[in-house]
Amino acid sequence: MRVHIGGDHAAYELQRDLVAWLAQEGHEVVDHGPADYDAQDDYPVYVLRAAEGVAADEDPTSLGIVLGGSGNGEQMAANKVAGIRAGLAWTPELARLTREHNDARVLSLGARFLSLEEGREIAAAFLGTPFSGEERHQRRIDMVSDYESEGILPPLP
Repeated sequence: MRVHIGGDHAAYELQRDLVAWLAQEGHEVVDHGPADYDAQDDYPVYVLRAAEGVAADEDPTSLGIVLGGSGNGEQMAANKVAGIRAGLAWTPELARLTREHNDARVLSLGARFLSLEEGREIAAAFLGTPFSGEERHQRRIDMVSDYESEGILPPLP
């Protein structure tokens, strides 16, 4: 599987670990940076490129991981890329649910709150979980997509 990854200084150590670990696990890793530690870097520079990489990837099974101190800003930035659904997870169960229920293609991690091992476990859960395809989940995704693309609010019950 191709995995696009991007982060910032606050997640530099976890990102470097994940890049090496994912490659060892047989994934094709596209590292959008940063390549070097810079305490003043800005996460949108790298996160938006990773999310755009997933959105533009010809392989529909490619996924992404974005990382920062909390993962919040990174998730918000990734979600600004058309067609991307990014979910913040701090447990493997949340990572599975964001794939299974929301068909998220990007995982956001908060490195200040995770060990390297926890980051690997969460990433593995995310990458190893397919979208369930259940009608109720797809219906909800379609409602959000319609709003995103055309500004159409879902009808009230």
